Amino acid sequence: MNDGTGENTAMPFVLPLPEGGSYAPLLAPPANSPAMHAGLVTLAPGDECGEHTTGSHEELIVCLDGDGEIDAEGLGTSQLAAGHVAYNPPNTRHNVRNTGTTPMRYIFVVARQHSAD
Repeated sequence: MNDGTGENTAMPFVLPLPEGGSYAPLLAPPANSPAMHAGLVTLAPGDECGEHTTGSHEELIVCLDGDGEIDAEGLGTSQLAAGHVAYNPPNTRHNVRNTGTTPMRYIFVVARQHSAD
């Protein structure tokens, strides 16, 4: 976060991952990050997050539990399971779907593009 003087006032922190629910925010500007937001998503078997794009921002998805797939523009459908990561460049339409029989949990991290200095 910028305090108006150009200084970053975001503070380091460590928190346990939330339990329960289908979505929990982990990081969001300007409260605790100057440029990123992140969340924990839990999809029940057969559920999906819904096709979307993160606009001009890039996104990293880290699958923690379960089995599923990601449909991403320019990639097609790929398996996404515990221990896998997926990257979506800016302006890429994508959707995550749980194809397994247990809940699928993943963390997404979205970061805005930095302008060239």
